[in-house]
Amino acid sequence: MPNSRSRNPDAAATALRGGPRQEGATADAGFPLGTVPRLPAHAGFFLDIDGTLLDIAERPQLVRIDDDLVGLLPTLRDAAGGALALISGRSIAEIDRLFGTPIFCAAGQHGAERRDFTGKMHKHRVPLAGIRKAQHQLARMVAQHPALVLEDKGMNLALHYRLAPELGATVHEAVRRLAEELGDDFEMQAGKMVMEIKPSGKDKGTAIAEFLEEAPFRGRLPVFIGDDLTDEFGFELINQVGGCSVKVGEGGSAAHWRLPNADAVRAWLKRFVERSGKS
Repeated sequence: MPNSRSRNPDAAATALRGGPRQEGATADAGFPLGTVPRLPAHAGFFLDIDGTLLDIAERPQLVRIDDDLVGLLPTLRDAAGGALALISGRSIAEIDRLFGTPIFCAAGQHGAERRDFTGKMHKHRVPLAGIRKAQHQLARMVAQHPALVLEDKGMNLALHYRLAPELGATVHEAVRRLAEELGDDFEMQAGKMVMEIKPSGKDKGTAIAEFLEEAPFRGRLPVFIGDDLTDEFGFELINQVGGCSVKVGEGGSAAHWRLPNADAVRAWLKRFVERSGKS
């Protein structure tokens, strides 16, 4: 039976604004809401990009990486013994374009592709003929509604309606229908003002689990920071393995900790770097 189920874990996540704190963890004093822990030296980091390290732009292609972030991430990676991976809905090629260099471990397209610490690429194999047909149909929809933004990521299609929120129901129905036509290899996934068609069986949680089996992440306390519905899969995995899950912004979440915005995320990461002596 075709898989048209929307991957929307928010419905099953806790409705508590800050989420339950990890038992026995020590809060990191001085941070907004007082809801992030003081991280140990053996932490390893998994970081979403849009809405977490950067504020969300009206159009994905308008995002720019500022000098502060350019300086922070390499020092954070070094402080964590190399255990830093960017976990994004964007493709790895787009991540590299944003940062100007392929120097980070990364998972792109919600886990459908992954670059490990050695630089080796791992790609989920899915039939792409159907996704190309769906792309053409969504492109026609965008031509009729220019405020919509279509991202073709290769294995994923994302239709953004941030500039036309009144079209949310129309977008949802169109993407649902196309995902159903594609069958079990693909599924629909909801995000912030976006609906996506993505390969089934892969998500940010599966990508993090794969990294945790490898050096330099193996044996470290995993920390995942994200802001969107798609990040809930990562939060759930992190909670299962006893790591630190941090939700950025408001809304129900399975995450155990909370930060209000990208500035607070960066400040917390800088605190870890300063304690490591790598700053």
